[in-house]
Amino acid sequence: MAEFVDVLADLTAECAELDELVAPLSDADWASETPSPGWTIATQIAHLAWTDDVATLAATDPDEFAAQLQAAIAQFDTYVDQAAAERATQPPAELLAGWRAGRIRLADALTATPAGTKLPWFGPPMSPMSMATARLMETWAHGQDVADTLGAQRPVTDRIRHIAHIGVRARNYAYLIRDEQVPAEEFRVELVGPSGDVWTWGPDDALQRVSGPALDFCLLVTQRRHRDDLTLVAEGSDADHWLDIAQAFAGPSGDGRKPGQFA
Repeated sequence: MAEFVDVLADLTAECAELDELVAPLSDADWASETPSPGWTIATQIAHLAWTDDVATLAATDPDEFAAQLQAAIAQFDTYVDQAAAERATQPPAELLAGWRAGRIRLADALTATPAGTKLPWFGPPMSPMSMATARLMETWAHGQDVADTLGAQRPVTDRIRHIAHIGVRARNYAYLIRDEQVPAEEFRVELVGPSGDVWTWGPDDALQRVSGPALDFCLLVTQRRHRDDLTLVAEGSDADHWLDIAQAFAGPSGDGRKPGQFA
């Protein structure tokens, strides 16, 4: 079981890796369209910066966060995109500086939050460690969009275990957000991490099973690759359907990616 300090260190490392990709870019590069329709590289970083700030608010001022949550509920399908688009109008240097400062504020706020505290969020309330893990997942996912845009190959590290864990834990949410019946049976998930270790979740004798590379699973649950382009194996009809709808993030599922888009 990971400790909070380890998750926070991994989040910091993930942010630094993405920072290295975007820091040298020209203003024109920041305006490049990414695989997320309507989102430029600036929009991707703006979204991360905005979400970091809102997460800090959840940890430091729950009442103000509750007000923002009500605004988000009122504009459920457009709120997040609008917030990212507004911040993306900043000059790239200003946007980058704001993201960097916001990351530090969030780390400080989560560190100061007592263990066991449940922070309000757009999905279920989260502990400080769960919040840090969720921020790592989003940073990695949006970093993939930036890397795809630039044609860059990112190193694959065992940090993705945190993302895989969210993807497994979010199984039921993927059904509920679609008004589908959640399977009563637990699934077995067996993934091979970048270092060759096998990561497992669920009972050994489960009939519904998913296996394959951890990277492929993370790309699937963050919807950065289409299932057809990955090598995940499902055993059982419920597990097979789950791989069609799996998502590791709160809110609408979105359109994902097309088969062969990154061939």
